Amino acid sequence: MNSLRIFFLVVTQLFITLLAFSQDDRRWQMNSDGSIEWFIGNRIPHDDHIELSGKQISCVLRYGVASDSSFHASRSLVWPMLRTIPNNTHASLTRRFAQDAFEMVTVNYRPITAEKVTSISLNGILTVNSRVSNTLELTRQYFPSTDLPVYCEVYRIKNISGKKCVVEIPKSTSIYQTDPKMGTEGAFALQVNWYHGGSYQLQPNESVHFSLIYSGAKLKEPTLQIEAEYEMAKRLSFVQQVRNNLVLETPDTVLNRAFAFAKIRAAESIFETKGGPMHGPGGESYYAAIWANDQAEYIGPFFPFLGYDYGNKSSLNAYQHFGRFMNLTYQPIPSSIIAEGTDIWNGAGDRGDGAMIAYGAARYALASGDQKQAEQLWCLIEWCLEYCKRKLNAAGVVNSDSDELEGRLPAGNANLSTSALYYDALISAAYLGESIGKEKSQLKLYRAEAAKLKIAIEKYFGAKIDGFETYKYYKENDTLRAWICAPLTMGIYDRSTETIRALFSPKLWTKDGLASIAGDKIFWDRSTLYALRGVFAAGETDQALRFLHYYSNRRLLGNHVPYPVEAYPEGNQRHLSAESGLYCRIFTEGLFGIRPTGLQSFNCTPRLPSTWSSMNLKRIHAFGHDFDISVERIEGKIKVTISENGKQVIDQRTNDGETISVRF
Repeated sequence: MNSLRIFFLVVTQLFITLLAFSQDDRRWQMNSDGSIEWFIGNRIPHDDHIELSGKQISCVLRYGVASDSSFHASRSLVWPMLRTIPNNTHASLTRRFAQDAFEMVTVNYRPITAEKVTSISLNGILTVNSRVSNTLELTRQYFPSTDLPVYCEVYRIKNISGKKCVVEIPKSTSIYQTDPKMGTEGAFALQVNWYHGGSYQLQPNESVHFSLIYSGAKLKEPTLQIEAEYEMAKRLSFVQQVRNNLVLETPDTVLNRAFAFAKIRAAESIFETKGGPMHGPGGESYYAAIWANDQAEYIGPFFPFLGYDYGNKSSLNAYQHFGRFMNLTYQPIPSSIIAEGTDIWNGAGDRGDGAMIAYGAARYALASGDQKQAEQLWCLIEWCLEYCKRKLNAAGVVNSDSDELEGRLPAGNANLSTSALYYDALISAAYLGESIGKEKSQLKLYRAEAAKLKIAIEKYFGAKIDGFETYKYYKENDTLRAWICAPLTMGIYDRSTETIRALFSPKLWTKDGLASIAGDKIFWDRSTLYALRGVFAAGETDQALRFLHYYSNRRLLGNHVPYPVEAYPEGNQRHLSAESGLYCRIFTEGLFGIRPTGLQSFNCTPRLPSTWSSMNLKRIHAFGHDFDISVERIEGKIKVTISENGKQVIDQRTNDGETISVRF
């Protein structure tokens, strides 16, 4: 039995084991209205956490159901524009509150007791349904305001007892004034206001609702008058707007739903700072600031596809902020611009940030379809490419002080990720330069440099690691690393077969996706998301699909839902926002194979799984157009239809894996 056959059997068994684990571990189910719901059974106690964000506030909601079916929650509220001292990366005013409003309510002059949670659902709002025997139905709803420094909770009580009951809801305002010495602008005022308090006599089947509003402001700012139901309507409108654009339709309903949820998390975490709209990772740590990896590399190239104007503004704003730090001596651009754009962080030195920015800015500019924006960003792209060129070592790959993990794991003097990003950035810059009329000699040079770099990557990083002819992550590396996937994502397939074998082997693939380093419990979702995109792009479609379905099922419907996460054990799987953008790019760039080649053009290499007859990606808002891509299998061929406003732009039959060139 040859080695490939043995590997296939090992991977198949691994996948069967993981799939069984995934199905057994499924806690939530999908509803027809687009939500997911957990019907509380006997698998309790269980606790989880989720982040929900708006333009001026973010909430990390920790919630759970105890062994007696009672509910508990605490909310960590973050006000990114209320800055504390020292005004560093983590200086957003943050407070945690643990009270539950129903504990302050009386029914028939007694506290509510013996509550049993029946279900919890998520649809951009977290809703908790419970009962008190056969007397009351209780509902809690948690969500942030879309545009105010306000977080809302709406509570409802329904009388199902068959006889009248008296409900007393307090009228209350609690004000917390912070220490003026701890704020950049003095003291801040935090308020918790009860709305619709009073005494109510509920007849059978009648309901009453009230709300708690948490708000934060500078001390002399006027108090906001909030109507929670109106804020809820705005939140639901935002969710619907995001869901209605860039719509994925496949036979796999788990993928469709996970994609729909990831769009919400990717788009909601943008903060209206004094430095303009800034997409922020979140996680109670990273707000009102931008990073060369999260914002420039991960999420920036995605927003043009989503058609979310505020997202596009945040991407352009991020690149322009980085552009402020271009210099004639080619000192590195800071890794992060913090504190609403007023300061920087570069504590890990050069992480390959120039390559990250060039890669992301070039892809964003192409996908935006906007000539003016492309011309604005050209100088930044050009500068970053020159910076990377000056960092090439004697072997022709890019030196850097660290990588996006900032020294958490070894990266040597030159790592695979940075050189792979630089390679793709050179190619994208050549495409972009053609679209905006740059000198052909310069663009020819970029392509020549990319060709040389591809050879250098093979010579410097190509190696046999743990029995696989794949890549070492840095010169001295002798253990498999998750980031061996980077060349696949950038269109380098020289070692694709062995690299994919290594990625899906038991040495790297775990129940939570890729281990960051073989044999360790550490995982960062970002490398798993890159790998899945790269494996699709490399044409191993059915393998990629199996592991993508497994991963999506676990993240959407498992024990920690509903989004991709940052890492573990660090951060305890925080729902950082840019990872959701990376999840969506598995589909736009991997499954549908969209590769920007101009402001109004792209290559399309769809990867239709053998078990699917068709797949669609609708209302794509890239390249200055609003269009749909439909892929079907017909008589052994792949039929690709691209249409705009009901009019066909492309109607072509190809062989599986062939690339179609699209120009509007």
